[in-house]
Amino acid sequence: QVQLVESGGGLVQPGGSLRLSCAASGSIFSIYTMGWYRQAPGKQRELVAGITHGGVTNYADSVKGRFTISRDNAKNTVYLQMNSLKPEDTAVYYCNAEIKSSFQSPYPVNYWGKGTQVTVSS
Repeated sequence: QVQLVESGGGLVQPGGSLRLSCAASGSIFSIYTMGWYRQAPGKQRELVAGITHGGVTNYADSVKGRFTISRDNAKNTVYLQMNSLKPEDTAVYYCNAEIKSSFQSPYPVNYWGKGTQVTVSS
């Protein structure tokens, strides 16, 4: 089994910063794309940022220039540095990863973490 565990959420004032972490553990042969999604109350889950195994990144327009995604392949961990936070960034943030559990696995499986709450408020 594979687990994704997020950490680093919390309450922050507008303009502040937070750093989210997500560590993958369990039966892991290879991790492909990792990413962060978020879901605000009454809204659909949306992609915030993604990063390939080789480090190619993509961002939602709403966070470009403020958020930075990175990963440590040796630690099976992905990070999201969030700066200049706005009230509209308030949401539950979910980690996502495409993982092959063994060499014999025909294709990677999509895994999700349980989410971490980020609240931006004065």
